[in-house]
Amino acid sequence: MERHEKAFILKKMTKNRGNTMTLESSKNLGGIGAILLLLGVLPYLSSVTFGLLALVGLILILIAMYGLANIFKEKRIFNNSLYGFIAGIVGVAVAGIVLLVVVLSSLKSFLEELYPSWNGSWSSLSSFSGSPVTSNITTSDAVSLIGKLLVTFVILWIFIIIWAFFARRSLKTLATKSNVGLFSTAGLLLLIGAVLSIVLIGLLVMLVGVLLMAIAFFKIKPQPEQMPATIAPQPSMPTPV
Repeated sequence: MERHEKAFILKKMTKNRGNTMTLESSKNLGGIGAILLLLGVLPYLSSVTFGLLALVGLILILIAMYGLANIFKEKRIFNNSLYGFIAGIVGVAVAGIVLLVVVLSSLKSFLEELYPSWNGSWSSLSSFSGSPVTSNITTSDAVSLIGKLLVTFVILWIFIIIWAFFARRSLKTLATKSNVGLFSTAGLLLLIGAVLSIVLIGLLVMLVGVLLMAIAFFKIKPQPEQMPATIAPQPSMPTPV
């Protein structure tokens, strides 16, 4: 009987150690991902990496959320993160398509009226030295171009809010399961910043939220049920005389 109890406890210890290692790797991936996301939106680095750092950061955070969802046995941690990630990708794609198809076509027409001698080729625009004819430009042309740019921005803004909404839900659940309240604060700042991202202050609030999220990942500690069990010492049998 004692042999079976020892085998059971050793098996539980091995499983719990595996969970602890997974927790360690998941929180490290999440923290590193949040730092890369933070660096990826900085103006200088973004111009160098074209947003790749931010994308890699988001993917690492998503992987971390998958691991943490399994550890804490709460699917909503990963599911909400996945929904937000998909919303962000779709938002960037839709805004990009609108920008390329609608705005650039209107911009081309605007430039053709402003520079009648331009041949319409984008490749020759950088070396073009013709004089603008401002009399060809009407107020309605400028308003139309600005309006289409605003439509593109609004589309992206809506999807940013959707992403932040699901990120907030995921982080709030993770805060409850991990006992790290900083996750909930980070999620709230992300949502507030997304709503206010129409102005500069919103972007700054989101950056603070991402920074707090990185700190929160590194603050995760193993829960009591995840700590390795210890084998109680067996009573020694009396030596027969």
